[in-house]
Amino acid sequence: MARIFVTGSADGLGLMAAQALIELGHKVTLHARNDARAEVARKAAPGAEGVIVGDLSTLAGMKTVAEKANTSGRFDAVIHNAGLGDKQPHVETADGFPQVFAVNALAPFVLTALMEKPKRLVYLSSQLHLNGDPSLKDVLWKERKWNAGRAYGDSKLYDVLLAFAVARRWPEVYSNAVHPGWVATKMGGPSATDDLAEGHATQVWLAVSEDDGARVSGEYFFHKKKSKVLEAARDEKTQDRFVRICEDLSGVKLG
Repeated sequence: MARIFVTGSADGLGLMAAQALIELGHKVTLHARNDARAEVARKAAPGAEGVIVGDLSTLAGMKTVAEKANTSGRFDAVIHNAGLGDKQPHVETADGFPQVFAVNALAPFVLTALMEKPKRLVYLSSQLHLNGDPSLKDVLWKERKWNAGRAYGDSKLYDVLLAFAVARRWPEVYSNAVHPGWVATKMGGPSATDDLAEGHATQVWLAVSEDDGARVSGEYFFHKKKSKVLEAARDEKTQDRFVRICEDLSGVKLG
């Protein structure tokens, strides 16, 4: 039996992963951005150990979530599921960051850096990371004209860079990224064409399975198989540069 923390688990793929893990007999802690969403999560996954509440769009919220997670005890796996989609307006957070960047990319970094190391880390990415900009020249969109789709693709590339950077730095931790498919969640929309039932399966597998295929690190998966990843994501200098950017923006160091 494992303890797993799933961010963004009030609905969608995060909730589906949490429900599946509970059904398998694992101890799951949910996450929601506010109290109202936390109540929704509790009702949807009544077998969960609890719900951590915190807004991952702000640095203060990220740090609060990490602190509450550590107080609850060490997790065996963390699924970084919380995210915003590819149609978001250019909204700046209280810290001056695009909200999509803050939630999708900086929050996973801050939680990874501040939480006690789990045995496994799973980062939700997307096939759209292939459209991301690996130059990392303007991660906060100060110079470019806002493009919601590109901002989303960038953020999902950053998740892969983070997963691979952590895999290199922490060899004792299995750290991987996942493309869940284009599925008909609230984020994916009703036109999505991939199998919703498969959308959470790889995350669950990577978090708890003892299969040899799941006990690997520094890989990118789609439906439990290694999948095509942007070649630039394998570049160690690019990975390290993204880590430094996150460290500078957050004031948090990745060990």
